[in-house]
Amino acid sequence: MAYLDLSGFDRQPGTTQAVAALTPLEWQVVAIAQRDRLSSLQAPSRWARFLAIFFGGDRASPRLADSKLEALRRIAVLAWHKGYALPKQEIAAFHASGYSLEHLELLLARVSQGRSALNEGRAR
Repeated sequence: MAYLDLSGFDRQPGTTQAVAALTPLEWQVVAIAQRDRLSSLQAPSRWARFLAIFFGGDRASPRLADSKLEALRRIAVLAWHKGYALPKQEIAAFHASGYSLEHLELLLARVSQGRSALNEGRAR
């Protein structure tokens, strides 16, 4: 007579998926990105660099040294300003830096909640 072990049979195959989550540092980057302008995504123009040298108006760069966090900041700035209308190349750069589609969905959901709260005047 054969023995059939059914102890692990109650679980469905393929249901153990890792849940996407961002670290507290990454959420802080998303929160800081709310105040960044779209112009922070571009390199300063020659004219802006000239004026900074001439008038001494050096501003701190909002760019982050960590490339993964910088990709997160860039996508967060775009999400805060444009919502779900993100450029494909920025999404590709976000994925190339190690984030998944689930991370993007989580980020967009949180930013969407924040945008609606700002529009209703509940948050600042």
